[in-house]
Amino acid sequence: MEQKNRKLLNIELGRMTPEQYKDAPESGLVLILDNIRSAHNIGSAFRSADSFKVDRIYLCGICATPPSAEIHKSALGAEFSVGWEYSKETLPVIAGLKEQGYTVVSVEQTVNSVSLERFCPDPGAKYAFVFGNEVSGVSQQAVNASDFSLEIPQYGTKHSLNVSVSIGIVLWAVHRGTRRQNP
Repeated sequence: MEQKNRKLLNIELGRMTPEQYKDAPESGLVLILDNIRSAHNIGSAFRSADSFKVDRIYLCGICATPPSAEIHKSALGAEFSVGWEYSKETLPVIAGLKEQGYTVVSVEQTVNSVSLERFCPDPGAKYAFVFGNEVSGVSQQAVNASDFSLEIPQYGTKHSLNVSVSIGIVLWAVHRGTRRQNP
């Protein structure tokens, strides 16, 4: 039976090695994880970050850190390609990234949040996206320290998405927005 749409083998995908990933030009994108309690969500963040060539993940507060079997289970090795740092507090990370020229964006529902479909990333800018705790979201202090807040539109009865899902949605939107501007 002829296959009209054969799945590609992993070897056919042409992905870079973890060493090539670390040597590749920086994307100008970093993630700040603000007190995320689930190591599985952190692992998923690493996997999405690798997929969209995020430069670094900042694990803050109660976030688990590699090496961790739970992180590895969902990261599938992405914790070896994406650089990361741990900080007990989120605010010094935000302040340091602002000093380095990053625009800090809390992904949170706020009074003045920008809806994701209206966000047009500047292809030359550096962005640090802050994602928060599974129950309480991004801390108010981190929201206050951010340049602005970005909100993912939702239309059902729930008030939020899983943080790992939110990370994938935002990274895809940023990637899509910058690709449209620079084909």
